Amino acid sequence: MILYHGTNADFGEIDLTKSKPNKDFGQGFYLSREYAQAMDMAKTKVEQLETGTPIVLTYEANDEQMATLKVLRFSDYSEEWAKFILLNRNNSKREPAHDYDIVIGPIANDRVGVQLWKYENQSIDLPTLVHNLRNMKGITFQYFFGTERAVKILKRL
Repeated sequence: MILYHGTNADFGEIDLTKSKPNKDFGQGFYLSREYAQAMDMAKTKVEQLETGTPIVLTYEANDEQMATLKVLRFSDYSEEWAKFILLNRNNSKREPAHDYDIVIGPIANDRVGVQLWKYENQSIDLPTLVHNLRNMKGITFQYFFGTERAVKILKRL
């Protein structure tokens, strides 16, 4: 499987310690199957950091090797997905909130973030959150590689 990573600068080795904590699936290396999505992320990173040039790095992940790792998959927005996102985003510990090597599932982008904020502030309940998310257009998936074992199966092309 071919995956893309959008960034503001080229690099050689994947260093998980440089990843930010409290992301959707935790601190790790995030990729997409969609080149355009990765490029959008690269452009956003350049805007946020006000440095660098948008670049998309291409990787190949071996499906057989992935099958040997602990993988969690979310095929759609769900209550379990929402709870998992909030668990990671609100993790105040240095240790990861979960022990998965790889997590695959929908991105909690800005539009999704508004719905999560409403839920956290008790403006909507969990079933309403999931209903609202499922009725949004354009579900986009992300691939999280969160352990050294996981990033070792990524081959830079």
